[in-house]
Amino acid sequence: MNEVMIRKELEQSILPFWMRLKDEQYGGLYGRVTFDLIPVEVGEKGGIAAARHLWSFSSSYRVLNNPEYLSMATHVYQFIKDACIDKVYGGVYWMLDYRGTVIDHRKHIYAQAFMIYGLSEYYRVTKDKEALDLAMVLYDLIESKGFNEDNGAYKEEFTREWVETPNEMLSENGVIADITMNTHIHILEAYTNLYKVAPSDELKERLNYLLALHYERLYQSDYFLGVFFDQNWKSILDLKSFGHDIEASWLIDEALKVLGNEDPRYHRMVIDIAENIRSVAINDDGSLLNEQEGDHIDRTRIWWVQAEAALGFYNAYQKTNDAAFKSASERCWGFIMKHMKDPRERGEWYWSLDEDNLPIKRDLAEPWKVSYHNTRSCLELIERMGK
Repeated sequence: MNEVMIRKELEQSILPFWMRLKDEQYGGLYGRVTFDLIPVEVGEKGGIAAARHLWSFSSSYRVLNNPEYLSMATHVYQFIKDACIDKVYGGVYWMLDYRGTVIDHRKHIYAQAFMIYGLSEYYRVTKDKEALDLAMVLYDLIESKGFNEDNGAYKEEFTREWVETPNEMLSENGVIADITMNTHIHILEAYTNLYKVAPSDELKERLNYLLALHYERLYQSDYFLGVFFDQNWKSILDLKSFGHDIEASWLIDEALKVLGNEDPRYHRMVIDIAENIRSVAINDDGSLLNEQEGDHIDRTRIWWVQAEAALGFYNAYQKTNDAAFKSASERCWGFIMKHMKDPRERGEWYWSLDEDNLPIKRDLAEPWKVSYHNTRSCLELIERMGK
């Protein structure tokens, strides 16, 4: 694994796959690609998906300096302004049809966070103040509508008019969670990127608060992050999400770097999370398993989990100079190239593989599978290895 081979995978496989989905008629990208590599021009388009594509192409332009990526980012940005933002009540819609007509008006704090992430990255490369202003409006919405003063957590799901509702969209495994780890790590992610382009004392305070929240509430005594909680921060499911944990480790570390926060507890947490996942969740072939509920381990290998593992372990290696972390990153990347990468012409990465490393026949693009995780993993690794 080196910078050259990672850049080749990104520039010759991943990004071309998504660029071919540009919807010239209705904006954004086509929302679906079947397992047989057939674009579905009438596939639905998610607000989260648009935000992630905006981040991916903006960041790809920043790192790789290819103007085609900036053109794609601007194309997605225009779709976001035209279709994804509620011009009456504010915020990002959950789902639109292929024409950009809203089909699910609900708002979710997770979606608002991702749009901040994408808009701040677009501003980072264009200095388009309109994009930054929109990111700040969404930040104010999260803080005014989405923060629960009673329990110190960020809320989850709302109606279009910002009336809080049960968290159906980000709960799973048979529970409805009042508080999720997933939303909190991605608010941290979004605020970190926003701080890079618009630092302020207020945003610094919120980031430090989020770091404390991760350490004191989400981080558990067994070195895992809790996944689902009730209003009182009581865990409601014995679930361990290996991919989210290794992702969180480097996202937390990124926030620490941006803030210059030297709190040894937080830095120890970053290393201990990565070490825990390296110890318990790596398959014999170097891939990362999906999750564990109770005693049952889900051995499915999912594309985004592998992307985050390759990056998360490399971050831990940079932080510790421990060769075991470097080996874990390299073995995971080797697995991706051998099994997760779709070898067909115009292929990208499979959604998931079964225990025998055979691809599970799921759509190769849809509202949850977009250009974000593997593009980011490659970009981060390229930047880190190039220093």
